[in-house]
Amino acid sequence: MASGDPERGTKNRGHNTSFYYVETSDKQWTSWLIPMFVVANIAVFIVAMYVNNCPKNNLGFYGSCVAKFLGRLSFQPLKENPLFGPSSSTLEKMGALEWNKVVHEHQGWRLITCMWLHAGVIHLLANMLSLIFIGIRLEQQFGFVRVGIVYLLSGLGGSILSSLFIQQNISVGASGALFGLLGAMLSELLTNWTIYTNKIAALFTLVVIIGINLALGILPHVDNFAHIGGFLTGFFLGFIILLRPQFGWHESRHLPADARVKSRHMAYQYVLLLVAMVLLIVGFTVGLVMLFRGVNGNDHCSWCHYLSCVPTSKWKCDN
Repeated sequence: MASGDPERGTKNRGHNTSFYYVETSDKQWTSWLIPMFVVANIAVFIVAMYVNNCPKNNLGFYGSCVAKFLGRLSFQPLKENPLFGPSSSTLEKMGALEWNKVVHEHQGWRLITCMWLHAGVIHLLANMLSLIFIGIRLEQQFGFVRVGIVYLLSGLGGSILSSLFIQQNISVGASGALFGLLGAMLSELLTNWTIYTNKIAALFTLVVIIGINLALGILPHVDNFAHIGGFLTGFFLGFIILLRPQFGWHESRHLPADARVKSRHMAYQYVLLLVAMVLLIVGFTVGLVMLFRGVNGNDHCSWCHYLSCVPTSKWKCDN
């Protein structure tokens, strides 16, 4: 946002990241949770615009409201918010992530509410398109419970890391959760490596998409710490809850008992699960303890701020 509030948004859209699973015995789920998440995000944005009420609350310092025909749903002046959305004060009132309120005013719920808010129509549209492309495919393969867990915990992980490093501005957006889904896709491919065809191409495609989106996060006013935190959370969760049986296990169940030689999972899958679980638990524990003790992550990592914004001759990074 123009006011300096980092929005979270994946920017690489519409890529087909599907690859081929060589067995067809897994159940295909009907995707309903991800569409509900999309509807919920849109509904929250409409409520935020209703609360914002630009015609009544705009003081005129940045110009007049945009799209006045929408009445109280009209947008803030573009000089204030170029993404066609509400004011910073409205986002803060609605539950945007703000370090001071989380730590000193005991409003930890903002770690969750911020992921349902968006800075503007452009921000919302970009994130919801990404959620549809990424989330529906995952929900069809793994069901709403596991995908819902990845989405929500990744959003929380992104909020925690964001709060540790961005403590002067507010932050909103669902892309921490979206990066979690991307991270889960990557770890799911790695842990279920033996059952896929075209896996090298799939791995390359995923790495390129993730790399481009993380690279775009170094632009100003984009909360790349939320992206990184969400990605790491989803990456670890994928090893834990997105395991598939190894190739041939389904068929081996129908063989005589003395002929069954295949176990459900391979040894390396269990090793990855254990390592990921330890790292995830340690990461969340350390992050939450540091956050609620008021620790500034930048004091312990002098270069980490470059992960979210790299100053150039064209822009500055004020946080």
